[in-house]
Amino acid sequence: MKKRIVILGGGESGVGAALLAQYVGFEVFLSDMKNLKSHHKQKLIAAAIDFEENQHTESKILNASEIIKSPGIDIKKSEILQKARINKISIIGEIEFAGRYTKAKKVCITGTDGKTTTTSLTYHLLKNAGLNAQISGNIGISFAEKVLTELQNPDLSLNLIHVIEVSSFMLDDMKDFKADIGILTNITHDHLDRYGKIENYVASKFQIVRNMDKNCFFIYGIDSELIENNLVELETEAIEMPFSIYPDDFDGACGVENDSILIQYNNQETEIDISKVANIQGIHNLYNMMAASIAALVLGVSKSDIEKGLQSYLPPAHRQEKCGIINGISFVNDSKATTIAAVKVALEAYKEPLIWIAGGSDTKGNNYKELDSLVINHVKALLCLGVDNQKIMTAFNGKIPVIRESKSVDEIVAWCLELGSQGDVALLSPACASYDLFDNFEHRGDCFKNAVKHYSKK
Repeated sequence: MKKRIVILGGGESGVGAALLAQYVGFEVFLSDMKNLKSHHKQKLIAAAIDFEENQHTESKILNASEIIKSPGIDIKKSEILQKARINKISIIGEIEFAGRYTKAKKVCITGTDGKTTTTSLTYHLLKNAGLNAQISGNIGISFAEKVLTELQNPDLSLNLIHVIEVSSFMLDDMKDFKADIGILTNITHDHLDRYGKIENYVASKFQIVRNMDKNCFFIYGIDSELIENNLVELETEAIEMPFSIYPDDFDGACGVENDSILIQYNNQETEIDISKVANIQGIHNLYNMMAASIAALVLGVSKSDIEKGLQSYLPPAHRQEKCGIINGISFVNDSKATTIAAVKVALEAYKEPLIWIAGGSDTKGNNYKELDSLVINHVKALLCLGVDNQKIMTAFNGKIPVIRESKSVDEIVAWCLELGSQGDVALLSPACASYDLFDNFEHRGDCFKNAVKHYSKK
């Protein structure tokens, strides 16, 4: 009799896990409390996988041998998962499950900010050097579906390296999974609505080193105070490779000097020239370049290929993405900036007067005072895009000459043109999640870009 796997959550992660579970021989059932997106539903139908939406049927779930849950489901708040625990049913995540079926190397990247850019940059450096790499996880296609492709095409899996973006929610659901290389970019206050206190969130991020042995590498940003302060309690056999932009204050594995990244590895120093890198600007991207370059070097990429890869890399969308100039006003889409730390990086990146577009679903406990000095000296107008903007508007009342709010992206762009002057920058950098008005941050960013494109044609 086949063992029964139940998948809770029918997003990218859940559907990928369902397809993989079926392929390796399990009886599979998927259940979601919401509507499934049409393309996910079509994948399940094409594979003849049983599923339900808008409900959890206990009789079909609590008979599982194992449950694979979506990262977005909080076990503490899920009635069906609490019942599964009482019934002693194993509960894991998609990353844990998929990891059982691959022998490929795994490079896992996490952090509050920078993880998507670091993931895509690491992948780019490996592919550019001719290595057999795949990218997955919290970016694009699920890790489980990539592992499924690997199993279906064994001839294409020789020397395969999986580059995986992992969120804290994904890390929470790991048990035996081991990253060969783990990158922790930084930690700042985030997701306190789920974790309650910062100590719990930090502990979640440090799960990246779980199960690592002496042949593994832990690459981390030592300039992040919450990382540095918690290294004392770290117990790992992995080779530690911290990176810093302050070479005078830190003697570690990686630093910067002038226009070079300096990496200490295998008893020698490799100097990576970044003077010709044009598409990855700002201090935050300097950290991303250091982390990705260390990983690439450890995996055997040459100094020359790393330099060529850095020069040819194009950042992912929605991260300080230039999306048009109208009447001399530059429009920048930084929709991915859903934390105070990310917004601070964005505000610091521009010397021009700013029209700042912010707001959305603020459930993380943002402390806007951290932005006061930047905003007072730099922002000429705050345009709030969201359903409930009271908190952010109150925080900056009297500190910014103009504050307005709207639920319309078109109206926001029109106001930018009304309030802006030649040389200004209109920056969408929300500090908040997008779910009050949009499907996700990508949807928000795309709507902003489309509105800019619309007005540019007028």
